[in-house]
Amino acid sequence: MNAIITGAAGFVASHVVDALLARGERVYAIDSFVTGSPSNLEAASRHANFSLLTADVSQDSEKILGWLHEQGTGFDVILHMASPASPRDYKRLPVETLAVNGYGTDFCCRLAALFSARLLYTSTSEVYGDPLEHPQRETYWGNVNPIGSRSCYDEGKRFGEAMIMAHVRAIGIDARIVRIFNTYGPRMRIGDGRVVPNFISQALANRPLTIYGDGSQTRSFCYVDDMVRGILLAANGDDARGRVINLGNPSEISIAAFAKAVADSARVSYTIEACEPTEDDPTRRCPDISLAQSLLGWNPEIDLPEGLRRTITSFKSSAVREGEGSVRS
Repeated sequence: MNAIITGAAGFVASHVVDALLARGERVYAIDSFVTGSPSNLEAASRHANFSLLTADVSQDSEKILGWLHEQGTGFDVILHMASPASPRDYKRLPVETLAVNGYGTDFCCRLAALFSARLLYTSTSEVYGDPLEHPQRETYWGNVNPIGSRSCYDEGKRFGEAMIMAHVRAIGIDARIVRIFNTYGPRMRIGDGRVVPNFISQALANRPLTIYGDGSQTRSFCYVDDMVRGILLAANGDDARGRVINLGNPSEISIAAFAKAVADSARVSYTIEACEPTEDDPTRRCPDISLAQSLLGWNPEIDLPEGLRRTITSFKSSAVREGEGSVRS
């Protein structure tokens, strides 16, 4: 199988790259490196079945098309995973976030038509906003502030979904959408503003864990290996064609309880620093994964203690490699 992956140097996408290469597939990676890290593709870059183009999928269509044609092959699947995903990144890059989910998604749809390839678009649980339905099913339309500070991401992904379905209806491309709920694991960037790297980096530095609001807001956390398995099942499954599918761990936990779990896993004392709530922060977030279970036969397998153990170990290793040495063993 020949796969095109946009945003290949991102946290989740780089794990997808590694999984495909491990299966013997050929991977053609595209990334602008606006938020993705070259180090995430370090292992892949040594693989004979891996090729990389530095380009912006929302702007460099001619460059990308020329490069793809130079490969002299067909393409079976396109995974459009390019987009800033952390609040710190998309608030810093609001126009770019909208562009990659708008223009970039349109371009990927046209590539899918050109190459008769399957297309998978990675959307997000943020399309549900601050949900009035709980847990969230794919049929729920969401409760989103269209002009808030998070809207570039929330509405960008909602527009991307609309773009996908417009191409499905207009020209019949083989596309599917996965809505990714909170995912964590190795290669998350320290300091990217998301709760998992925030808590882990604070715990390893023996600092208080910052909680925005009273900590009663809930999330569900899916380990990256489980997420990658779900994404690839959706990308390859015939039954997923034209569908929107939630992928996430349905085990719901409050942010306060999650902070305690991180402190326990890092073997540090549990202390917190209360901060003002952030704008439009959802109060509850938990997926209904019935569709993923029935269509894909998918369930998350790695529980929170094991996932945190693996993630904390990777953060310690990264800190040692980078000479940051102030972590506790």
